[in-house]
Amino acid sequence: MEKILIKVNIVKITSTCFGDKTMKKGTLYGTHRVIEPKGSLPQPALKISNDMELYDNEILIDVDYLNIDSASFTQLKEEAHGDIEKVKNKILEIVDQRGKMQNPVTGSGGMLIGKVEKIGESLADKIDLKEGDKIATLVSLSLTPLRIDKITNITPEIDRVEVKGKAILFESGIYAKLPEDMEDTLALAGLDVAGAPAQVMKIVKPGNTVLILGATGKSGLMCSCMAKKMAGKNGSVIGQARNERRAEFLKGTGFCNKIIIADVQNPVKILEETLKVNSGKEVDISINCLSIPNVEMSCILPVKDGGTVYFFSMATSFTKAALGAEGVGKDVTMIIGNGYTKNHAQITLELLRESKKLREIFNEKYT
Repeated sequence: MEKILIKVNIVKITSTCFGDKTMKKGTLYGTHRVIEPKGSLPQPALKISNDMELYDNEILIDVDYLNIDSASFTQLKEEAHGDIEKVKNKILEIVDQRGKMQNPVTGSGGMLIGKVEKIGESLADKIDLKEGDKIATLVSLSLTPLRIDKITNITPEIDRVEVKGKAILFESGIYAKLPEDMEDTLALAGLDVAGAPAQVMKIVKPGNTVLILGATGKSGLMCSCMAKKMAGKNGSVIGQARNERRAEFLKGTGFCNKIIIADVQNPVKILEETLKVNSGKEVDISINCLSIPNVEMSCILPVKDGGTVYFFSMATSFTKAALGAEGVGKDVTMIIGNGYTKNHAQITLELLRESKKLREIFNEKYT
Protein backbone atom coordinates (compact mmCIF):
# COMPACT_ATOMS: atom_id res chain seq x y z
CA MET A 1 0.00 0.00 0.00
CA GLU A 2 1.32 3.42 -0.91
CA LYS A 3 2.16 5.57 2.08
CA ILE A 4 0.79 9.07 2.11
CA LEU A 5 2.81 11.64 4.05
CA ILE A 6 0.80 14.43 5.53
CA LYS A 7 2.64 17.55 6.62
CA VAL A 8 1.06 19.08 9.66
CA ASN A 9 1.73 22.69 10.73
CA ILE A 10 1.36 22.87 14.48
CA VAL A 11 0.04 26.27 15.59
CA LYS A 12 0.67 27.40 19.14
CA ILE A 13 -2.59 28.75 20.45
CA THR A 14 -2.08 31.84 22.60
CA SER A 15 -4.49 33.85 24.65
CA THR A 16 -4.44 36.44 21.86
CA CYS A 17 -6.36 34.02 19.65
CA PHE A 18 -9.29 34.40 22.01
CA GLY A 19 -9.15 38.19 22.19
CA ASP A 20 -7.53 38.33 25.65
CA LYS A 21 -4.35 39.89 24.38
CA THR A 22 -1.40 40.68 26.58
CA MET A 23 -1.44 44.29 27.75
CA LYS A 24 1.11 46.72 26.38
CA LYS A 25 3.76 47.84 28.83
CA GLY A 26 3.47 51.40 30.09
CA THR A 27 5.98 53.76 31.70
CA LEU A 28 5.89 54.77 35.37
CA TYR A 29 4.90 58.42 34.82
CA GLY A 30 2.61 57.89 31.85
CA THR A 31 4.95 59.25 29.16
CA HIS A 32 3.76 56.45 26.84
CA ARG A 33 0.50 58.43 26.51
CA VAL A 34 2.12 61.71 25.43
CA ILE A 35 1.36 62.69 21.83
CA GLU A 36 2.72 66.24 21.73
CA PRO A 37 5.45 67.21 22.36
CA LYS A 38 7.28 63.89 22.50
CA GLY A 39 9.53 63.53 25.54
CA SER A 40 7.23 65.61 27.73
CA LEU A 41 5.52 64.43 30.89
CA PRO A 42 1.70 64.19 30.70
CA GLN A 43 0.98 67.34 32.74
CA PRO A 44 2.87 69.92 30.62
CA ALA A 45 2.08 68.03 27.40
CA LEU A 46 -0.23 69.76 24.92
CA LYS A 47 -1.96 66.52 23.98
CA ILE A 48 -2.09 63.02 25.43
CA SER A 49 -3.84 59.85 24.30
CA ASN A 50 -7.23 59.22 25.88
CA ASP A 51 -7.61 55.87 24.15
CA MET A 52 -9.02 53.71 26.93
CA GLU A 53 -7.14 50.56 25.93
CA LEU A 54 -5.41 49.71 29.21
CA TYR A 55 -1.64 49.42 29.56
CA ASP A 56 -0.24 46.90 32.04
CA ASN A 57 0.50 49.50 34.75
CA GLU A 58 -2.65 51.61 34.54
CA ILE A 59 -6.04 51.67 36.25
CA LEU A 60 -9.22 52.20 34.24
CA ILE A 61 -11.86 54.26 36.04
CA ASP A 62 -15.56 54.61 35.29
CA VAL A 63 -16.01 58.30 36.12
CA ASP A 64 -18.93 59.78 38.11
CA TYR A 65 -17.86 63.33 38.92
CA LEU A 66 -15.21 65.84 37.99
CA ASN A 67 -14.38 68.59 40.43
CA ILE A 68 -12.88 71.31 38.25
CA ASP A 69 -10.14 73.39 39.87
CA SER A 70 -11.62 76.61 41.26
CA ALA A 71 -9.37 78.96 39.29
CA SER A 72 -10.15 77.03 36.11
CA PHE A 73 -13.90 76.95 36.64
CA THR A 74 -13.99 80.65 37.47
CA GLN A 75 -12.16 81.41 34.22
CA LEU A 76 -14.49 79.16 32.20
CA LYS A 77 -17.59 80.85 33.67
CA GLU A 78 -16.21 84.32 32.99
CA GLU A 79 -15.32 83.42 29.41
CA ALA A 80 -18.83 82.02 28.89
CA HIS A 81 -20.46 85.02 30.65
CA GLY A 82 -22.18 82.61 33.02
CA ASP A 83 -23.76 80.50 30.26
CA ILE A 84 -23.48 76.93 31.60
CA GLU A 85 -24.14 75.36 28.17
CA LYS A 86 -21.10 77.23 26.87
CA VAL A 87 -19.08 76.03 29.86
CA LYS A 88 -20.18 72.45 29.09
CA ASN A 89 -19.18 72.80 25.43
CA LYS A 90 -15.82 74.31 26.38
CA ILE A 91 -15.03 71.40 28.72
CA LEU A 92 -15.87 68.91 25.97
CA GLU A 93 -13.75 70.88 23.49
CA ILE A 94 -10.74 70.95 25.83
CA VAL A 95 -10.92 67.20 26.51
CA ASP A 96 -11.34 66.47 22.81
CA GLN A 97 -8.32 68.60 21.88
CA ARG A 98 -5.99 67.66 24.73
CA GLY A 99 -7.12 64.19 25.84
CA LYS A 100 -7.36 65.59 29.38
CA MET A 101 -9.17 68.34 31.26
CA GLN A 102 -6.52 71.06 31.35
CA ASN A 103 -7.71 74.63 31.08
CA PRO A 104 -5.45 76.27 28.44
CA VAL A 105 -5.66 79.63 30.23
CA THR A 106 -4.96 78.60 33.85
CA GLY A 107 -3.10 75.36 33.05
CA SER A 108 -4.95 73.65 35.90
CA GLY A 109 -7.38 70.75 36.02
CA GLY A 110 -9.10 69.37 39.12
CA MET A 111 -9.78 65.80 40.25
CA LEU A 112 -12.39 63.06 39.91
CA ILE A 113 -14.20 60.25 41.67
CA GLY A 114 -15.32 57.03 40.07
CA LYS A 115 -15.30 53.27 40.24
CA VAL A 116 -12.34 51.03 39.41
CA GLU A 117 -13.30 49.17 36.26
CA LYS A 118 -10.08 47.33 35.47
CA ILE A 119 -6.54 47.06 36.84
CA GLY A 120 -3.48 46.52 34.67
CA GLU A 121 -1.93 43.06 35.01
CA SER A 122 1.41 44.29 36.42
CA LEU A 123 -0.35 46.41 39.08
CA ALA A 124 -2.83 43.87 40.38
CA ASP A 125 -0.58 42.53 43.16
CA LYS A 126 1.01 45.87 44.02
CA ILE A 127 -1.96 47.97 45.08
CA ASP A 128 -4.77 47.75 47.62
CA LEU A 129 -7.54 48.11 45.05
CA LYS A 130 -9.96 45.74 43.41
CA GLU A 131 -12.48 46.17 40.64
CA GLY A 132 -15.58 47.95 41.90
CA ASP A 133 -13.80 50.07 44.54
CA LYS A 134 -14.81 53.74 44.62
CA ILE A 135 -11.84 56.09 44.58
CA ALA A 136 -10.92 59.73 44.31
CA THR A 137 -7.87 60.49 42.19
CA LEU A 138 -5.44 62.77 43.98
CA VAL A 139 -3.57 63.78 40.86
CA SER A 140 -4.66 66.62 38.61
CA LEU A 141 -7.04 66.24 35.70
CA SER A 142 -4.41 68.25 33.82
CA LEU A 143 -2.40 65.02 33.43
CA THR A 144 -5.18 62.40 33.56
CA PRO A 145 -6.25 60.72 30.29
CA LEU A 146 -9.98 61.40 30.15
CA ARG A 147 -12.81 60.55 27.77
CA ILE A 148 -16.18 62.21 28.34
CA ASP A 149 -19.09 60.48 26.60
CA LYS A 150 -21.68 62.83 28.08
CA ILE A 151 -21.96 65.65 30.61
CA THR A 152 -25.17 64.97 32.54
CA ASN A 153 -25.11 67.94 34.93
CA ILE A 154 -23.03 70.90 36.05
CA THR A 155 -23.32 72.46 39.51
CA PRO A 156 -21.51 75.78 39.03
CA GLU A 157 -21.71 76.84 42.69
CA ILE A 158 -19.32 74.05 43.64
CA ASP A 159 -17.40 73.56 40.34
CA ARG A 160 -18.77 70.02 39.94
CA VAL A 161 -19.38 68.27 36.62
CA GLU A 162 -21.32 64.99 36.51
CA VAL A 163 -20.29 62.84 33.56
CA LYS A 164 -20.48 59.52 31.85
CA GLY A 165 -16.95 58.71 30.86
CA LYS A 166 -13.67 56.92 31.52
CA ALA A 167 -10.28 57.93 32.87
CA ILE A 168 -6.84 56.41 33.33
CA LEU A 169 -4.70 56.54 36.47
CA PHE A 170 -0.99 55.97 35.93
CA GLU A 171 1.15 53.71 38.13
CA SER A 172 2.66 56.81 39.74
CA GLY A 173 -0.77 58.33 40.36
CA ILE A 174 -2.06 58.66 43.90
CA TYR A 175 -5.63 58.01 44.99
CA ALA A 176 -7.83 57.59 48.04
CA LYS A 177 -10.50 54.99 48.62
CA LEU A 178 -13.73 56.76 49.46
CA PRO A 179 -14.52 56.36 53.17
CA GLU A 180 -17.58 54.49 54.33
CA ASP A 181 -18.48 56.95 57.10
CA MET A 182 -19.33 59.91 54.83
CA GLU A 183 -21.13 60.60 51.56
CA ASP A 184 -19.06 60.37 48.37
CA THR A 185 -19.80 63.99 47.54
CA LEU A 186 -18.60 65.14 50.97
CA ALA A 187 -15.37 63.19 50.63
CA LEU A 188 -14.93 64.60 47.11
CA ALA A 189 -15.35 68.17 48.36
CA GLY A 190 -12.69 67.68 51.00
CA LEU A 191 -10.24 65.70 48.89
CA ASP A 192 -10.49 68.27 46.10
CA VAL A 193 -8.44 70.67 48.27
CA ALA A 194 -6.65 68.09 50.42
CA GLY A 195 -3.23 69.60 49.83
CA ALA A 196 -4.17 72.88 51.50
CA PRO A 197 -5.04 71.92 55.10
CA ALA A 198 -2.30 69.27 55.15
CA GLN A 199 0.32 71.84 54.11
CA VAL A 200 -1.05 74.30 56.68
CA MET A 201 -0.61 71.63 59.36
CA LYS A 202 3.11 71.56 58.46
CA ILE A 203 3.59 75.32 58.12
CA VAL A 204 1.70 76.80 61.08
CA LYS A 205 3.32 76.57 64.51
CA PRO A 206 1.91 77.33 67.99
CA GLY A 207 1.70 81.07 68.60
CA ASN A 208 1.77 82.06 64.89
CA THR A 209 -0.41 84.82 63.50
CA VAL A 210 -1.95 83.66 60.22
CA LEU A 211 -3.82 85.63 57.55
CA ILE A 212 -6.16 83.59 55.32
CA LEU A 213 -7.15 85.31 52.08
CA GLY A 214 -10.34 83.80 50.67
CA ALA A 215 -11.28 82.36 54.05
CA THR A 216 -14.94 81.78 53.14
CA GLY A 217 -14.28 79.39 50.25
CA LYS A 218 -13.76 75.63 50.31
CA SER A 219 -9.98 75.60 50.80
CA GLY A 220 -10.16 78.77 52.90
CA LEU A 221 -12.51 77.21 55.43
CA MET A 222 -10.36 74.10 55.75
CA CYS A 223 -7.18 76.17 56.09
CA SER A 224 -8.77 78.45 58.69
CA CYS A 225 -9.96 75.49 60.72
CA MET A 226 -6.55 73.79 60.56
CA ALA A 227 -4.61 77.03 61.18
CA LYS A 228 -6.56 77.76 64.36
CA LYS A 229 -5.92 74.24 65.58
CA MET A 230 -2.18 74.48 64.90
CA ALA A 231 -1.66 78.08 66.10
CA GLY A 232 -3.28 77.23 69.43
CA LYS A 233 -4.52 79.55 72.14
CA ASN A 234 -1.48 81.83 71.87
CA GLY A 235 -1.80 82.21 68.12
CA SER A 236 -4.32 84.08 65.99
CA VAL A 237 -6.09 83.47 62.68
CA ILE A 238 -7.26 86.46 60.65
CA GLY A 239 -9.79 85.65 57.95
CA GLN A 240 -10.46 87.89 54.95
CA ALA A 241 -13.98 88.25 53.53
CA ARG A 242 -15.07 90.42 50.64
CA ASN A 243 -18.31 91.76 52.14
CA GLU A 244 -20.36 91.98 55.34
CA ARG A 245 -22.51 88.95 54.51
CA ARG A 246 -19.50 86.67 54.08
CA ALA A 247 -17.86 88.17 57.15
CA GLU A 248 -20.92 87.26 59.24
CA PHE A 249 -20.83 83.73 57.88
CA LEU A 250 -17.13 83.44 58.70
CA LYS A 251 -17.69 84.79 62.20
CA GLY A 252 -20.30 82.07 62.77
CA THR A 253 -17.81 79.31 61.99
CA GLY A 254 -15.53 80.18 64.89
CA PHE A 255 -12.49 79.32 62.77
CA CYS A 256 -11.01 82.85 62.86
CA ASN A 257 -10.06 84.99 65.82
CA LYS A 258 -10.46 88.17 63.78
CA ILE A 259 -12.01 89.07 60.43
CA ILE A 260 -11.22 91.78 57.91
CA ILE A 261 -13.38 92.98 55.02
CA ALA A 262 -11.27 94.16 52.10
CA ASP A 263 -10.81 93.85 48.35
CA VAL A 264 -8.04 91.31 47.71
CA GLN A 265 -6.96 93.18 44.59
CA ASN A 266 -6.08 96.19 46.74
CA PRO A 267 -2.92 95.10 48.59
CA VAL A 268 -2.48 98.36 50.51
CA LYS A 269 -6.02 98.06 51.89
CA ILE A 270 -5.38 94.44 52.87
CA LEU A 271 -2.25 95.56 54.72
CA GLU A 272 -4.06 98.42 56.48
CA GLU A 273 -6.96 96.24 57.63
CA THR A 274 -4.59 93.51 58.82
CA LEU A 275 -2.53 95.98 60.86
CA LYS A 276 -5.73 97.36 62.44
CA VAL A 277 -6.79 94.00 63.86
CA ASN A 278 -3.28 92.80 64.71
CA SER A 279 -2.06 95.58 67.00
CA GLY A 280 -0.16 97.28 64.18
CA LYS A 281 1.93 94.19 63.47
CA GLU A 282 2.47 92.22 60.30
CA VAL A 283 1.57 88.51 60.32
CA ASP A 284 3.87 85.48 60.44
CA ILE A 285 2.11 83.62 57.64
CA SER A 286 -0.36 84.39 54.86
CA ILE A 287 -2.27 81.77 52.88
CA ASN A 288 -3.76 82.45 49.45
CA CYS A 289 -6.98 80.43 48.98
CA LEU A 290 -8.39 82.68 46.25
CA SER A 291 -9.50 81.66 42.77
CA ILE A 292 -8.65 84.91 40.97
CA PRO A 293 -5.38 86.32 39.58
CA ASN A 294 -3.48 89.51 40.49
CA VAL A 295 -3.58 89.08 44.26
CA GLU A 296 0.06 88.15 44.84
CA MET A 297 0.95 91.43 46.58
CA SER A 298 -2.06 91.23 48.89
CA CYS A 299 -0.52 88.00 50.18
CA ILE A 300 3.02 89.34 50.44
CA LEU A 301 2.57 92.86 51.81
CA PRO A 302 1.04 91.97 55.23
CA VAL A 303 3.76 89.39 56.06
CA LYS A 304 6.74 90.33 58.22
CA ASP A 305 10.34 89.82 57.09
CA GLY A 306 11.28 86.21 57.68
CA GLY A 307 7.64 85.15 57.40
CA THR A 308 5.98 82.72 55.00
CA VAL A 309 3.54 83.13 52.12
CA TYR A 310 1.72 79.99 50.99
CA PHE A 311 0.15 80.25 47.52
CA PHE A 312 -2.43 77.47 47.29
CA SER A 313 -4.28 79.23 44.46
CA MET A 314 -3.63 77.95 40.94
CA ALA A 315 -4.16 81.51 39.66
CA THR A 316 -0.83 82.59 41.16
CA SER A 317 1.85 84.09 38.92
CA PHE A 318 5.36 83.16 40.01
CA THR A 319 6.74 86.18 38.14
CA LYS A 320 4.40 88.64 39.87
CA ALA A 321 5.11 87.11 43.28
CA ALA A 322 8.89 87.00 42.92
CA LEU A 323 9.35 90.43 41.36
CA GLY A 324 6.63 91.96 43.52
CA ALA A 325 8.32 90.85 46.74
CA GLU A 326 11.62 92.18 45.45
CA GLY A 327 9.97 95.48 44.53
CA VAL A 328 8.72 96.16 48.06
CA GLY A 329 11.81 94.76 49.77
CA LYS A 330 10.07 91.81 51.43
CA ASP A 331 12.32 88.98 52.59
CA VAL A 332 9.69 86.26 52.82
CA THR A 333 9.67 82.55 52.05
CA MET A 334 7.15 81.82 49.30
CA ILE A 335 5.72 78.32 48.95
CA ILE A 336 3.99 77.04 45.82
CA GLY A 337 0.76 75.20 46.64
CA ASN A 338 1.82 71.63 45.98
CA GLY A 339 -1.42 69.66 45.88
CA TYR A 340 0.33 66.72 47.49
CA THR A 341 1.97 66.20 50.84
CA LYS A 342 2.36 62.95 52.73
CA ASN A 343 -0.92 61.61 54.15
CA HIS A 344 -2.85 64.64 52.90
CA ALA A 345 -6.02 62.65 52.14
CA GLN A 346 -6.15 61.12 55.61
CA ILE A 347 -5.39 64.48 57.26
CA THR A 348 -8.19 66.21 55.36
CA LEU A 349 -10.82 63.53 55.97
CA GLU A 350 -9.87 63.42 59.65
CA LEU A 351 -10.35 67.20 59.87
CA LEU A 352 -13.88 66.77 58.50
CA ARG A 353 -14.54 64.08 61.10
CA GLU A 354 -13.02 66.10 63.92
CA SER A 355 -14.76 69.44 63.29
CA LYS A 356 -18.53 69.12 63.50
CA LYS A 357 -18.95 72.70 62.26
CA LEU A 358 -16.71 72.19 59.22
CA ARG A 359 -18.56 69.01 58.28
CA GLU A 360 -21.94 70.75 58.64
CA ILE A 361 -20.81 73.59 56.35
CA PHE A 362 -19.38 71.22 53.73
CA ASN A 363 -22.55 69.09 53.79
CA GLU A 364 -24.66 72.20 53.28
CA LYS A 365 -22.53 73.98 50.67
CA TYR A 366 -20.63 71.33 48.72
CA THR A 367 -22.64 68.10 48.54
